[in-house]
Amino acid sequence: MSADRWRNRIVPAAPGSRVTPVELFYDLVFVLAFLSVTSLIAENLNVFALLAGLVVLALLWWCWVSFVALGNVVRADQGVVPLVGAVTVAALFVLTLTLPEAFTDRPGGPHGPFVVAFCYLVIRAVPVLVLLTRSGEPPRRAALRFGLPRLASVALLLVAAAVPDPPGDRQPWLRLALWAAAVGIEFTAGGRVRSLGFTVVSAGHWAERYSLILLIALGESIISLGLGPRTIPGLAVSWPVILASVLGVAVIAALWWMYFDTLAPGLEQKLHRTRDPDQRAALARDLYTYLHLPLIAGIILFALGLKKYLNAIAEAVGDPWLVRAHGLDNRVLFAGVVIYMVGLLALGVRASRRVRLAPTVITLALAIGLPFAGRLPAVAGLAVLAVASVALVLAGLRAGDPLRRQVRQTALREHVAAEQEQSEWRRRNL
Repeated sequence: MSADRWRNRIVPAAPGSRVTPVELFYDLVFVLAFLSVTSLIAENLNVFALLAGLVVLALLWWCWVSFVALGNVVRADQGVVPLVGAVTVAALFVLTLTLPEAFTDRPGGPHGPFVVAFCYLVIRAVPVLVLLTRSGEPPRRAALRFGLPRLASVALLLVAAAVPDPPGDRQPWLRLALWAAAVGIEFTAGGRVRSLGFTVVSAGHWAERYSLILLIALGESIISLGLGPRTIPGLAVSWPVILASVLGVAVIAALWWMYFDTLAPGLEQKLHRTRDPDQRAALARDLYTYLHLPLIAGIILFALGLKKYLNAIAEAVGDPWLVRAHGLDNRVLFAGVVIYMVGLLALGVRASRRVRLAPTVITLALAIGLPFAGRLPAVAGLAVLAVASVALVLAGLRAGDPLRRQVRQTALREHVAAEQEQSEWRRRNL
């Protein structure tokens, strides 16, 4: 098919575009990928597994970001784009199945690291091809701007796959270093939004996509909470497990509130008010592409720690009220919440140039207490996190912040106006 025929089958997006059902369908595979990262780390929790999981998460994040950017420029549910998305999702599914062999190949079947690298090439190349089709620039120049950084990161993954597996039980640190270098290239290329000519066509679509993926990540925490002790056959539900589950739900609900109560609509309103294309692109990059990744990483680490905590309580040999998590299990639980809160603070500083005192103090207290988290029984550790998280939410509600009231009132007026406009259109046309 010629470039002109492809171009005619790609419908551009509009400033009022919102998230389409097909984009949510594709996100289901990303949910599976995020869950696989958690399982990859939990299988043998150590320093190497933790770093490898975070690097894999960063690369998966850039795969998802490219999907978001594509859906913001063209309509994801029109023309040939759904087919393009289906090809990308198929490659992502194969990549997810091969993640356990991303760094160490297992006997039998194709070489795992090469399969991962090839799937990553497909995932990163397909959106670039669509953007090249939409671009009015000369093909060579546009390909250099859009495709060269992606090609460099894929090349590093291919080099990493060609590195021989280390002898014995040694960890493939060289392979991990090459993956980390690929992540560095992606982040560096992502910072060049002005030279790439990237613009945010629909601020509402952009903000909604990131809010939904964060909600999906929080859903992963619920899944970890629900499947933790239930995966152990023959164990009856105990009071410590019930209390730990309630405390885990309280923390998850508080994490949800911290973002969706005021911050999410405030960030979207800030993006809408930024009219200059270059400034809007830079703001979208900083607030969403960069600073939402720590939120996702924090939630995944918390989900991992929560699952470990529940298993430790359910499998306790002695008194389950006094059992402690071992190794890095307790660290990742507290570290996940700290990383999430630091991400929220960074979002607030970048958006409003304000440093909120109560969240900063509580985050610092949790960060300082992180080395001592292992001395607490598992139930007590969850209680500390629940009390700190809920107290932070309540402090925000009692503060009577006029900015919070303004953001929420503006969001409500926008929703009411949109509902009235849609109702009027449906009355006239349906």
